[in-house]
Amino acid sequence: MLKQTLAQKLQQKLSPQQIQLMKLVQLPTQSLEARIKQEIEENPALQEGKEKGEDTFENDASDEREVRDSMEEINWDDYLGDDDTPDYKTKANNYSSDDELYEAPVIVNESFHDSLISQLRLRDLNTEELELATYLVGTIDDDGLLRRELIDIVDDLAFSQGIFTEEKELERLLEIIQDLDPPGVGGRDLRECLILQLERKRPSFKVNLALSILEDYFDSFVKRHYQKLMDRLGVNEDELRDAIDEIGRLNPKPGGSSNLSRPTENVIPDYNLEIVDEELELTLNGRNAPELSLSNQYREMLEHYKASKEKNKAEKEAALFVKQKLDSAKWFIDAIVQRQQTLMLTMQSILNYQRDYFLTGDERKLRPMILKDIAEEIGMDISTVSRVASNKYIQTPYGTFLIKRFFSESMTNADGEEVSTREIKKILEDTVAEENKRKPMTDDALAKILKEKGYPIARRTVAKYREQLDIPVARMRKEL
Repeated sequence: MLKQTLAQKLQQKLSPQQIQLMKLVQLPTQSLEARIKQEIEENPALQEGKEKGEDTFENDASDEREVRDSMEEINWDDYLGDDDTPDYKTKANNYSSDDELYEAPVIVNESFHDSLISQLRLRDLNTEELELATYLVGTIDDDGLLRRELIDIVDDLAFSQGIFTEEKELERLLEIIQDLDPPGVGGRDLRECLILQLERKRPSFKVNLALSILEDYFDSFVKRHYQKLMDRLGVNEDELRDAIDEIGRLNPKPGGSSNLSRPTENVIPDYNLEIVDEELELTLNGRNAPELSLSNQYREMLEHYKASKEKNKAEKEAALFVKQKLDSAKWFIDAIVQRQQTLMLTMQSILNYQRDYFLTGDERKLRPMILKDIAEEIGMDISTVSRVASNKYIQTPYGTFLIKRFFSESMTNADGEEVSTREIKKILEDTVAEENKRKPMTDDALAKILKEKGYPIARRTVAKYREQLDIPVARMRKEL
């Protein structure tokens, strides 16, 4: 049964402008440049560069009401084209005088698989063999290993390509592919990949010994049972060490070693930090402060429509369009300014909170800090601080770092003081680096050492931190 009810609710909704501002805050410098260019292309009332005159654009309520009367009759599609886009300036010197522009050169190389196919064409293969070998190359992973079984590839060729062949034929063609560069390509597992590389080296005692280790005692080698290897192979410790060093110089991912074009990410720092007379000086990257202005041509058009005493329907529609574009451009300029202020306020608060670390660069002086600490300090929401720290970098005298790395949880040491987990991880990392590699310490031993240094943490916590630092277990850290 349907019935009408009256209810009162309190809701909070974000306006489209607030949503767009949050997105601008989250953008790093490089993405911000692209966003500004996109806005300039979409809004002809916005231009890049300094304003040539005073900003005489003001909100006129009476004129706005006058043109709003005919809003329902406007066909917006007629005004969203690019035919009448004014000839505004799209490029300007937007950098400070000492800001150098670095541009990565565009290098076009053939891909890893194309390189293998090019080498195959130089081999004495007929059309059918070349087609099969090309298909085999296509099944090789980007790291250079062939992880699919040849019998499965035979089935794929039959069902998808209509080509019928035998596993022995693919085995013969795979041997040809494994003879291509880079060495080790086409190996069906890590062991075969390393063996292929050793077979191309000049024969010597340590190379032959390394081959014997990989061919006959690969499991013992992986598990680092060095004493068992010496007993089985009848060699001393120095000879085994030389052979293992030879294996260590091989490439487990030959596909990643070729001189190919791979996408590289250029990190452009959003902040620059300098230490002058024991004081921290923070600046935004010059590319982070674009100079934008309103189009003089569009402002003159709006003044013309305002001055016109008799307005027909077309002029009212044009006036509304120009007014909206100028409103949008003015808001975007204000949003960029607000973004810069938010970024500077948040980062300055982080610098004050971690002042001892930024003055020395010693990670052991990092204080425990979470997003809530900074949000309360600057009087903003936690989500705003998270957006500011997301994908942003700061260039310091000690290197360029991701801002989120300065946030960490806290733990209580033996003296009852709160310390950062990054401090404990740094001590753990230094302890492992200084250990005797012949007898690496277990997690229990590491936990005992940390407890002696005033950090009482459990063995499972040590194991968690060790995994976060990409430190292998004790058995895998053992060296001769």
